[in-house]
Amino acid sequence: MALRALKFASLTAAASGIYLYGNKFLDPNDFGVVRVGRAIATIKELFLSFEDTPLGAASLAQVHKAVLQDGRTVAVKIQHPKVQAQSSKDILLMEVLLLVVKQIFPDFEFMWLVEEAKKNLPLELDFLNEGRNAEKVAHMLKNFDFLKVPRIYWELSTRRVLLMEFMEGGQVNDRAYMERNGINVNEISRNLGKLYSEMIFVNGFVHCDPHPGNVLVKKCPASGKAYIILLDHGLYQVLSESFRMDYCRLWQALIKADMKRVQKYSRRLGAGDLYPLFACMLTARSWESVNRGIDQSPVSASEDMEIRSNAAAYLPQITQLLNNVPRQMLLLLKTNDLLRGIESALHTRASASSFLNMSRCCIRAVSTYQRNKSHSLYRRAQISLAEALSLWQINLYELFLWLKGSQLGNWVIALLRRMHHFTY
Repeated sequence: MALRALKFASLTAAASGIYLYGNKFLDPNDFGVVRVGRAIATIKELFLSFEDTPLGAASLAQVHKAVLQDGRTVAVKIQHPKVQAQSSKDILLMEVLLLVVKQIFPDFEFMWLVEEAKKNLPLELDFLNEGRNAEKVAHMLKNFDFLKVPRIYWELSTRRVLLMEFMEGGQVNDRAYMERNGINVNEISRNLGKLYSEMIFVNGFVHCDPHPGNVLVKKCPASGKAYIILLDHGLYQVLSESFRMDYCRLWQALIKADMKRVQKYSRRLGAGDLYPLFACMLTARSWESVNRGIDQSPVSASEDMEIRSNAAAYLPQITQLLNNVPRQMLLLLKTNDLLRGIESALHTRASASSFLNMSRCCIRAVSTYQRNKSHSLYRRAQISLAEALSLWQINLYELFLWLKGSQLGNWVIALLRRMHHFTY
């Protein structure tokens, strides 16, 4: 049966491919040398120089370094010429293939892939939308002085060509680069966690493609300050207020190991009876670690192996979960996985500081929501006081952890022990 299904799907793909591509002739524009050569010949009025070798190339576009006539160094993002026309055909082909597989295997639940592609691809193909996203997130996170977002040159940009301030640095998962350049790895990991906690829990406007090529780090030679550079703003997820509040409360419950609330808010987010699996997927921890408290210990090699083996064993249940959770959750799961990959590369995964930052953002977000819903001045004052006390407790705990891990802390502990010894 499986072999027959595979043959049928292959024939369908082949037939669709013949229908979609069979009448095309060889197009000189398909060659990069032709496209870049033509670009250099017709945009000399704009550029003093234009590097024909792209800095980066992907399925939708490629980026070149150039210098404008006024001396500004820019990054030029150019959309591949046939992407717009081809994208709708690709989505149609994917939809047909998934429908065929669905007919053969009724339990196959991946039609949401088509829904997400239909929604997100047109947005990613509109570079003006990407520019607006970049400006919005830069304004939204302006209080983080360690964040850099390239400036957009609107007068030179279109839906298919985006000109930005040129920024360069090492990839955020390159620990060796950071060590060579005197960049504190723990500080970068902590600040990246702050950025994404603020986006997810407080603002509900989330950059959903934090792979290492889109997140750079650089140290300023003059000030010695390390910056995070956030690139590629085509794919964002906007979270509804109700979803964001449930997600905040779920993470608060996970950090506190409050299993009743973990179950409650997992169910509200569509997990149903699969809430233990959902909690494990969100945290990338075993159910035992979730029950014990995910901030109590880092991921061990044996736990990591257990998670990997269980992912294959529970594939049908994972598929069911992905089909049941709100669509807003899908890109968040992808974002979580990418961030965890960065933490693993930097050896900072499951550090206590990341959970403390998440806790702060969740407290602020829920308190703001409660104040906005309250019409009583007294009640709003109560909420603000409770918020201040909770944040103070987190700060005190963070100070304790810092002292515990510092030389000063070790000295104080040794002194206290000595005093205790003399007393008795």
